Amino acid sequence: MSDIREEIEKRRTFAIISHPDAGKTTLTEKFLLYSGTINTAGSVKGKATAKHAVSDWMEIEKQRGISVTSSALQFEYDGCVANLLDTPGHQDFSEDTYRTLMAADSAVMVIDGGKGVEPQTRKLFKVCAMRHIPIFTFINKMDRDALDTFDILDDIEKNLGVATCPVNWPIGSGKNFRGIYDRQLKDVLTYSETLKGTKEGVENRIPVSDRSALSSAIGEEATEKLMGEVELIDGAAESFDLEEVKAGMLTPVFFGSALQNFGVEIFMHEFLKMAPAPEARKSDMGLIDPYSSDFSAFVFKIQANMNKAHRDRIAFMRICSGKFRSDMNVKHVQSGRVARLSQPQQIMADDRKTLDEAYAGDIMGVIDPGIYAIGDTFCMPKDKYQYEGIPTFAPEHFARVRQVDTMKREKFVKGITQIAQEGAIQIFREIGTGMEEIICGVVGVLQFDVLKFRLENEYNVEIILEQLPYEHIRWVKEWNGDVKEIVGTSDMKRIEDLKGNPLLIFVNEWSVGMVLDRNKGLELAEFSR
Repeated sequence: MSDIREEIEKRRTFAIISHPDAGKTTLTEKFLLYSGTINTAGSVKGKATAKHAVSDWMEIEKQRGISVTSSALQFEYDGCVANLLDTPGHQDFSEDTYRTLMAADSAVMVIDGGKGVEPQTRKLFKVCAMRHIPIFTFINKMDRDALDTFDILDDIEKNLGVATCPVNWPIGSGKNFRGIYDRQLKDVLTYSETLKGTKEGVENRIPVSDRSALSSAIGEEATEKLMGEVELIDGAAESFDLEEVKAGMLTPVFFGSALQNFGVEIFMHEFLKMAPAPEARKSDMGLIDPYSSDFSAFVFKIQANMNKAHRDRIAFMRICSGKFRSDMNVKHVQSGRVARLSQPQQIMADDRKTLDEAYAGDIMGVIDPGIYAIGDTFCMPKDKYQYEGIPTFAPEHFARVRQVDTMKREKFVKGITQIAQEGAIQIFREIGTGMEEIICGVVGVLQFDVLKFRLENEYNVEIILEQLPYEHIRWVKEWNGDVKEIVGTSDMKRIEDLKGNPLLIFVNEWSVGMVLDRNKGLELAEFSR
């Protein structure tokens, strides 16, 4: 039991979130670089070299230079076992990020120093706030012209409603970037460009008390300005309180440049020291202690065809308690089935490593025999609890989907159903038509491109997408009669999901209220669990 506790206490499971192009994937790669997991970082854009980001494994990600699906990566650093969940930054893939945040114990928020808090940062922060997830902020791209530091902190506090505590402080930005001041050690780490993609570089620290050495290194004007700012932040900034951080009410703030490897290692070291180890999780039987010897986990993601050489479906699960062993029998609560999990593995992008054991906090992939779903619980055969479900978010864009070659109907249905089971897209059909009339719903329109690309590349099926004008969807929660008897509006359509649950889609939001007025006893819901 003491061994289990020791292993679990080492775990840090966190997601990296940001607005697109804030440098999230670059920071992820530098984490892997400093931990020795990789030797050189790939160029995210893939132009300077033929490389792509390590965490971007899907072919469309490599071609476009964007992340469209979450990746789970594990590395060891400073005596910690870090489980890093890299998430898509683009808002069109935000549902994948929302689900991934359910598996995280903390989050790293990357902000572009030149832009401050952006719309997608706000959205993702709200999800973290709902779950009271501790957030650690890295202000990136300080080697480029940045906003005034006080304005950035003020922006975070006003826009996100969380107090800030700068752990270090930048000295200038862009061409005038001279380094960062370490508030705890009271010295200055001077900035020098290091080779991109490597971790070599001379670290030069100067005590802030050595005024002449500091002036010589960063200039008298920068020294004078720093002294004034240090006095101001020491008097006005929030004092560091780890309990406030863990409650999600205070975010420690760090500055640096992920591309130039400056400030990253300091951030890694401090973040892993502050970030929480796995904590108790809510189930329908109360809180489940992570240090219990009994294994439990839940599925937060399903991915088909991660590698063309492995035509299989991987269920990603977050272990919530105890220790997993590959020879143990576990219960899939939703089906009641008790068996060994098939091919437990740790997955780093498209590389796989067989797992013999894993602990609470770890992320594990297993082969899905076709019965697992997002939100499913696994526990010991004797246990009878389920973890909280993961909500399905309402799609905002719809399209009719048809395959070009009708002879490939079977492949088309298989492909679109498997991709839908991953949760990023939702599949509906007109009531009474079976799979003849397929309507696809997505949170962001770029998902349509991903669907088209994946069906062609993974299933050899070409499709035609006809976008529909509907923007609002409601699940029929309560209705005594036949769905066909619902008195609708001219812009309403009746559909059902793959489980046969009836839904209504509308062009105009005001039509929802009109339909409710016309049909007494009808109850509609905005999302499905």
